[in-house]
Amino acid sequence: MSLRRALHSSVAAICIAGVIAPTGVAAPAQVAARGPLDVHVAQAKDFSRIELHWAGGARAVTKRDGQVLTLKFNRDANPDISRLRVDPPKWLKTAEARHSGGGLELVLTLTENAEAKVGNADGATYINLFERPPPPEPELAETSAPIVAPEPPRPNPVPASGVVAMDAKLVNGQVMLTFPWANPNGAAVFRRGDAIWVVFDAPADLDVSRAPRGLRQFSKVQSFKGSDYSAVRIAAPKGTPFFASAQGAVWTVAIGPGAQSQSSQVRIVRDDVGGPAALKAVVSGTTRTLKVGDPIVGDTLSVVTALSPAKGVPSRREYVQMAVLPSAQGLALEAYVDDLNLSHEGDLVQIGRPAGLTLSPISAGVERAEADLGAPQPAGMPALIDYANWPKTGKGGFLVRHNALLNASMDEAGKGRDAPVAARMAFARFLVGSELSFEAIGLLNDTARTHQELLDDPEFRGLRGIARVMARRYKEAEADFSAPILADDPSAALWRSYIASQLAQWPEARSQFAAGAEAFDQFSPAWKARFARGDAQAALALGDIDGADARIKLALMDKTEPLEELATRLVQARVVEAQGHPDRALRIYAAVTSAPVESLSAPALLRATQIRLAAGKITPVQAANVFDGLRYRWRGDSTELETIRALGQLYLDQGRYREALEALRSAGQRLPDLPEALQLQNDLASAFRALFLSGTADGLEPIQALALFYDFKELTPLGADGDQMVRKLVRRLVDVDLLDQAADLLKYQADNRLDGVPRAQVATDLALIYLMDRKPEQALMAINSSRNTILPTSLNVERRLVEARALMALGRLDAALEVIERDTSREGADLRAEVVWKKKDWGGAGVLFEKSLADRWKYPGPLAAEEEGKLLRAGVAYSLAGDDGALSRLRERYQGFTDQARNPDALRVALSGVQDGRLSVADFGRITADNEAFAGWVAKMKGRLKTKPAPIGVAKAAPAPAKQAAAPAAPNKG
Repeated sequence: MSLRRALHSSVAAICIAGVIAPTGVAAPAQVAARGPLDVHVAQAKDFSRIELHWAGGARAVTKRDGQVLTLKFNRDANPDISRLRVDPPKWLKTAEARHSGGGLELVLTLTENAEAKVGNADGATYINLFERPPPPEPELAETSAPIVAPEPPRPNPVPASGVVAMDAKLVNGQVMLTFPWANPNGAAVFRRGDAIWVVFDAPADLDVSRAPRGLRQFSKVQSFKGSDYSAVRIAAPKGTPFFASAQGAVWTVAIGPGAQSQSSQVRIVRDDVGGPAALKAVVSGTTRTLKVGDPIVGDTLSVVTALSPAKGVPSRREYVQMAVLPSAQGLALEAYVDDLNLSHEGDLVQIGRPAGLTLSPISAGVERAEADLGAPQPAGMPALIDYANWPKTGKGGFLVRHNALLNASMDEAGKGRDAPVAARMAFARFLVGSELSFEAIGLLNDTARTHQELLDDPEFRGLRGIARVMARRYKEAEADFSAPILADDPSAALWRSYIASQLAQWPEARSQFAAGAEAFDQFSPAWKARFARGDAQAALALGDIDGADARIKLALMDKTEPLEELATRLVQARVVEAQGHPDRALRIYAAVTSAPVESLSAPALLRATQIRLAAGKITPVQAANVFDGLRYRWRGDSTELETIRALGQLYLDQGRYREALEALRSAGQRLPDLPEALQLQNDLASAFRALFLSGTADGLEPIQALALFYDFKELTPLGADGDQMVRKLVRRLVDVDLLDQAADLLKYQADNRLDGVPRAQVATDLALIYLMDRKPEQALMAINSSRNTILPTSLNVERRLVEARALMALGRLDAALEVIERDTSREGADLRAEVVWKKKDWGGAGVLFEKSLADRWKYPGPLAAEEEGKLLRAGVAYSLAGDDGALSRLRERYQGFTDQARNPDALRVALSGVQDGRLSVADFGRITADNEAFAGWVAKMKGRLKTKPAPIGVAKAAPAPAKQAAAPAAPNKG
């Protein structure tokens, strides 16, 4: 597991421990608080498996007494073992959980024919239960067992005299002690304290009388004899090297520095075969395991002797219940308990106890060192970081220190809501000092859930606020540092200043920095630089260039890491640029672009490119290529948003509107707390507004403008500006007869964006467009779906005219006349004439059309399209009505207008009234008149749409009624 994953898992373990602690009901005295332990049970064909999963881990000691298997843990819990008791798996009778000495004992009673194997895998303790293999039948064993010849006994190494005389020589600064035996034998050579021991596996009298005196290598030599061993104790200063070797039956021990071959290393590892926890080691040529008394200390050493060549343990290894002594040959153990067992089978040496060894991942020496180091203590101010003490790890290293504080926190959290919080706060200080921000946040949040009173503790608020700043959760950190308990604290004021600078709250950043000046010098150089840099940015944003320059100098006063200094230089370049020295700023930016981290090189490259573009050193196309690559090269902070803004503006300046909008929109809602995010959204809205409201997109073809609008229609602003934007686009579409697309835009406006009077106005325009497109049913539906009781009179008049025209197109002529019955306006009269025409009341239609022309015949000049259509219809109507007098009057008055007409032949025939063969004059004229009248009406409506103002507001009060031509308007009908 990686370090980061280990830390995340550890903090999660504390959170779990805190959550599951009992909250309201006191537990029975004999039952400890429930801990984070899950019991998993599985059944296979040949074995059953029980897994014990501890959150955060636990140490276990295993003991087997007949068919009763006991696992004792160093932590307590209330596991759910109902499955083991009610429906035990195969080879298990029952299970019981006991609580003793602050730990859990899980007692498993096995069936008579069961065996068990205990081990650890994937962070869990497992027990495999299986059937005990049947013993071999005696007869089969007799016949099938191979006959192995007993190993011949080794020759007796003790000389016939029973005495081994030690010889001593001084060779090249080394003392060489030789022990000549009669035959090869096993030996162990090791150091304990101030003495080097040489132990042999045969009981001989060792004569050490020839040992030299007055040497610096050693001061005294003593010999001892036991029932099955003989030994020599040599008093030698600590640090004096020693070596062992053998040639045949002669063992040589060299004392002092010199050229000697090193012993091969003996590896001591955990014995995972099963049963109680134990250790094992392979010692080639093992001869015996011995108990050797130390007369100086008064205890007994456990020793393993072995034949040559030499092999040993290079350094002392501490365990909870014993220590392995450094040796040049063999093994030697210093026991801290009375029942330590040492045995061997061939070359395999096993070390254990009947109840199992306690094998802790933290050695006893490290635990003592941790105790000396102590828990991290509060800093002098609630929002200070004590980098000198909080992240200290001691000799054991980071993980040892982390796990020690973690275990203390877990033990404290497991005691419930009434437990103190000292251990958890100490762990939080360590995490903050190590800048493990997310782990610290999780720990502090979990602690606060069970101890609400911590929210009024200044140190808690300070620690959590610092961790949130480190995690770049500035809004959350702002909530902590804004707590009333920290209002007057100068160390918290500096953090508030830094947060405000990150959120572009420039005045707040400056005022809080001034309030925290008292605590500034108590922070680390890195944070002093960051605080001063943030205030420099605020001063620069507020136009205080001299103040910004002063803060940059303050940030550079203390020596910081190179990357921290480069970050300050980056802000310094902006100050220099603001002072009017772009060339000097460009040199600084160019230097920072070579930084090995993108968070510095990316903004430097952005600024440098902008300066080069402004100075004409690169083309806009080259700058766009740099910006386009840079926005993908670095993401996740304000630099990304600034790059997108620069690229979008560059595209707009080049007329690449679609690319500009796509670039600006690509940031979406990323990083919403950054001030650049709001600026970017404003740029996007302004670009869209300029395109479709200010006329920037007028140079595009209408269909291109429509496609661009549809692709970015979510940018349409609310209110009058958005409605005016849509209306301008609709006018362009109507001008080129893209009526379907224009209708879709207005329909979306009416259905989704407007209400009340504005909705009725847009729906009326929509109905007009439907009528232009010869879709009277949809026009009528648009009018009916937007009825309202508070519409102004002028709008109601317009809507009745549109409704009547739609009814006329549908053939509901009487209904159309009824709708405009009381409308005396000119438009009403024109429409009434058309309806009468449709009813084939030719005499009445002729009169109405001629009346609508009024005295037009008195004024020279070509007829307008609408006037020409009325004249055509009047002539045709009088022809069909057989009113020659009226027709003669028309011809007399308008004969001089025929040559200048758009359709002179049709007008001449209509006014002549002459019948012609297959197609009568009246039929020809009627058809032509219908087309001319509709074309004239469409042209008139297009003109009206161009000049008609956009609806303003939502459901506003009706304005004063428009002045009508004659009689009062008809009542509102919507």
